[in-house]
Amino acid sequence: MNLAQIIERHAQFSPQQVAIHAAGEDISYPALWQRIESATRVLLAAGVQPGDRVAWLGFNDPAVLVLLFALARVGAILLPLNHRLAAPEHAAILGHAGVSLLVCDSAHAGAAAALAAAQGCRLLPAASLAADAVGGAGTGVLAGAYASPVLLVYTSGTTGRPKGALHTQSGLIWNCVISAHAHELSQADHVLSVLPLFHVGGLCIQTLPALHAGATVTLHARFDAAAWLADVARRRPTLSLMVPATLRAVLDHADFSAADLSSLRFLAAGSSTIPASMITAIHARGVPLGQVYGATETGPVSIYLRRADAMQHVGAAGKAGLHVEVKLVNTLGETVAPGEVGEIWVRAPNVMAAYWADADNPAFAEGWFHTGDLARCDEAGFYEVVGRSKDMIISGGENVYPAEIENLLADCPDILEAAVVGQPDARWGEVVVAVVVRKSGSGLDAAGVQQLFEGRLARFKHPKRIVFCEALPKTALGKVQKAGLLAGFPAP
Repeated sequence: MNLAQIIERHAQFSPQQVAIHAAGEDISYPALWQRIESATRVLLAAGVQPGDRVAWLGFNDPAVLVLLFALARVGAILLPLNHRLAAPEHAAILGHAGVSLLVCDSAHAGAAAALAAAQGCRLLPAASLAADAVGGAGTGVLAGAYASPVLLVYTSGTTGRPKGALHTQSGLIWNCVISAHAHELSQADHVLSVLPLFHVGGLCIQTLPALHAGATVTLHARFDAAAWLADVARRRPTLSLMVPATLRAVLDHADFSAADLSSLRFLAAGSSTIPASMITAIHARGVPLGQVYGATETGPVSIYLRRADAMQHVGAAGKAGLHVEVKLVNTLGETVAPGEVGEIWVRAPNVMAAYWADADNPAFAEGWFHTGDLARCDEAGFYEVVGRSKDMIISGGENVYPAEIENLLADCPDILEAAVVGQPDARWGEVVVAVVVRKSGSGLDAAGVQQLFEGRLARFKHPKRIVFCEALPKTALGKVQKAGLLAGFPAP
């Protein structure tokens, strides 16, 4: 058995069900299965062998999913590239992974051709995955199985050089099972998928789980707030997934206040901490918003806040997921007491098999992935993520967690976005620095920012310095790239 046979089974059980709607086209489960069979023949004819790495460069497209399932049948591995990266970054990833074939959409044909030529790998336009490219060629021997590696996703690189997280077919299936519990997914659901499929967030939190459940996915090529609002009203999805940047764009859109959101029974958000003000704004429209916590390496669904708990636990990441072990540990590797902050360790069947070409990486040992994220857990089992261990600021011997400060900054109506980092200081070791992007027309000054913390946070947590800038550097999923954030703003 392999991952693709899920689609084959749904094609048999529900031949009228729409699997994917994209660019105005409905693709039924039988039609999706036919595309997978065609793509399999094309890949075999192109010489793809079990274990080969095949990269995708393009926007969200049904072809990405067809390619994933076809590679699962062959026993090969999909490497989805972040199309926002520069050519040298793409080249480094392809070289590290040893990619043999690059598949691209028409919008990236030029860049892909140059990249393939430079890397010495073959190039295949996505349109060539169609059956007529190889006529009636037989499928041949299929080596893919549940234990086979099938997905290689490179981390966003917020803490250094990107690393490749290798996932098996079994791991993806387990992630679908865990996500189904998080979202209460069923065949009756309809997922509006707008986040990039080159990340596990866009691919694995709702999109693949929806197809595993036999539900319908409406797929947007790229996120656009107006298009999201329009399709919520027109297509009537029941679920969707956001990150802080896309959620902010929707909330700030002129059409949001009058938009029909009544079809949404649940909205999930992830990637980084969601400001309470955003959550309450969605709740005010009658839509429960829950969070999903995880990492590229963990599948990613590890901790989640379900619909029944969303309204009562604003700001919580949720509870450890079904089939997921989570523990918080101190620097000695000891489990901390309830209410104390520790690093999140995760062990579960959806956690990656290994880092590509880095089997001895200490972040993954004895089945436990050491996330580098810090959290506390209350007596009821609800986790609250407070930041990354590398982001923690030690000022005058006190631990300061940036997320706590950033959440207060996010609630200010004059602030568009903000990040908090530590800066070396001879007296205090580190001091807290807030990097702030003001909303257009705002007259907010440093004194006004400082006033936000009066009576709300302990003095040692107050920023000692406020820096204003035009925009914060981010990854494709909206995570702020804190490394080097102050490079352009040297200490006074």
